[in-house]
Amino acid sequence: MKLKESVQAWLNGALNDPIVKILSKNSQLTKTQLETLLIDILAENISGKQLKYDEKAMLRLTRAKISRGSFNRTLKQSKENVIKSIYTVLLLGYLGVFETTTLDPYLEIANKLHEYVEAHKDIPSKGEDLKDHLKVIEIIRQELETSLNRLSNPSEETL
Repeated sequence: MKLKESVQAWLNGALNDPIVKILSKNSQLTKTQLETLLIDILAENISGKQLKYDEKAMLRLTRAKISRGSFNRTLKQSKENVIKSIYTVLLLGYLGVFETTTLDPYLEIANKLHEYVEAHKDIPSKGEDLKDHLKVIEIIRQELETSLNRLSNPSEETL
């Protein structure tokens, strides 16, 4: 499979994952910014070689041709949004917000996300163990979706 097809297949899978959809909808990144950031970070891992920005621009999911400049502007915006999000977390930590119970539901979700990722790493190859494992992963995914949807519709009580 060509690089473009393999990167775009991976992007489509990642961006259409129900958990990614919920997380990205409530993040500081637009869908385009997330896609661009993923291409910048992961395309070289998939290709196994260094890529120029015009090559990365061609990997975008859009049918329209994206210029290197447009790709770079979107990449810059996405990196700025990620940095602002990190500074927000650092600020809240510095001010002691994490020491209160108001963030407990978010910390529980973080732990559940970790559990979900770990479950994906340890998938058995076949048989009854595989079926049972896939059931566990599906249960965790459903719990995550429910919890994330609950948190993504904040009431006046959250934070």
